[in-house]
This record gives sequence, C-alpha cells and structure tokens, in this order.
Amino acid sequence: MMSANLSLAAMRRDEADILTRWAADEGWNPGKADVAIAWDTDPDAFIALRRGSELVGGGTIFSYSGAFGFMGLFIVRRDLRGGGLGAQLWRHRLDHLRSRLAPGASIGMDGVFDMMPFYQRGGFALAHKDIRFQGIASGVMDRDVHRLDPPSFAVVDHFDRPHFPAPRSPFLQRWIFQEGAFAMGLFEKEQLAGYGVARPALAGYKIGPLFAARADIAERLFTSLMAQISGTQVQIDVPEPNEPGIRLAQASGFKEVFGCARMYQGAMPKLPLPRIFGVTSFEFG
Repeated sequence: MMSANLSLAAMRRDEADILTRWAADEGWNPGKADVAIAWDTDPDAFIALRRGSELVGGGTIFSYSGAFGFMGLFIVRRDLRGGGLGAQLWRHRLDHLRSRLAPGASIGMDGVFDMMPFYQRGGFALAHKDIRFQGIASGVMDRDVHRLDPPSFAVVDHFDRPHFPAPRSPFLQRWIFQEGAFAMGLFEKEQLAGYGVARPALAGYKIGPLFAARADIAERLFTSLMAQISGTQVQIDVPEPNEPGIRLAQASGFKEVFGCARMYQGAMPKLPLPRIFGVTSFEFG
C-alpha cells in the first residue's frame, strides 16, 4: 500500500529536468536533449512519485503509437531507496503503460543485470545483453559518408523501420536533427545502406542508433562520426550478439564500462541484430 503522503501521477515538465539531474548524479550521462525530445514526442510517458508536492522518484513509459512500449528512465531519490518505493513505482508504470498500448503489444526495457530476477518476476524475458563501450573519438571522414538533412528523412525513416519494433517517425525525426548532433548516412547505388547519429551528452557524445547493412559500412559510419567529434569522450551501446559490433568498438580502443539486459514482456520482436551496431538509447529503446 502507498503511504498516505505519497502519490503517483503525471509528471510536470520541470520535474523531468530534475529526473535528468538525478540520472547525471548516478553517472548515467544522458544525452543533453534526450528528455526534451521524449517529452515533445510523448509527454504522457513521464510518471512522478511525489511525497506531498515534492518529487521523490519517477520514470518513463514510452508508447510508440500504441504498438510498442518501452520502460525507460527509472529512478528513486537516493536517500529514499531500500524501502520498497522503487517496486511500487515500477509496477505502477508497467500497469499504466499496458493501458496505453494496443492489446497484445510488446513492452521492452533495458535493465541493470542485478535487477533481472525482479523484472523476470514481472513477466519480462531476457533477449540479449547490451554492452556500453567508452573511448576517445578518433577517426577519418569517409568520402562516401554524408551528413543527413531534413529532406532525406523519409529515406532514413524507411531504412530505420525494420530495426525497431514499431514505427517511430515523430521521435526519430527530432532525434536525428537535434541541436549539436551529427547524423551521417552512407549510400550504395543510390540506396541508403546505413546511418548513425552522434548526439551531445552531459559528458562528451553518445552514438546511437548505428544501423548498417554490413560490418564494413558500420565501420565507415563509425569512424566518420568520430571524425566529427575528435578528441571527445564517446559512448556506444552494442548488442552483445553483434560480434562485429563488439570488435569494432574494441578495435577503436573503447573499453566496456557498463551493460544492461534487453528484456521484453509479450512477443519478442524479431530485430536484425547483425545490422544493429548501436542501440538508440537505454531509456527509449
């Protein structure tokens, strides 16, 4: 039972920024525009846990047009952990997300490894691990890799579609063309063969998504993105089953620094993991 002075409700925009600061304090290094983009796309995704009028926890439950849900950012204020508030917040978010989705729609999440048994009791099954690599950007711009612009979005959106469990055009358009980001594509025979995005984070940059038809294309995109941000810290989250993606990060001198379990409740999406060299984000899928 929820304590009498605690409540769960929709989050205010200013509280979403507080959540971002808490995430930064935990070392999660969110993208500078991640929460703003998510809010602009799906403001109903943000759930607040309050004590009176004070925010003490919160999280996101992103709905992609009702066809797929994602349990994203999830945090309880540090001084209030260990008393069961997190479990109550998590279950409320899951129940509320189910109500926002079409019957039978799957729900995904990236959870820390230690919490896997809890998530499994909640009906989630492990699909694979996502491994975060970190390093310093250094690369050479490939002559066949080009900066993506808004008129090219329809082509990118079409290419993206098989790599994600549901259409996500409104989110993706904001993500690709956010301020300070580098979005690059490689075309073969006038067809898009891969694309990647490097976005500013609180520390350095994050690369994601990085989708490519082949490993050599992913490498050319990766090095071209790093050429744009040379000398800065970079993080990329690679699905563990994509062995060429793991080798690409390691060959670039990147080290494993973190990881999450990609889990699903409901039907497990059939995604082309050999083409996914970097997931979009741990918070939004």
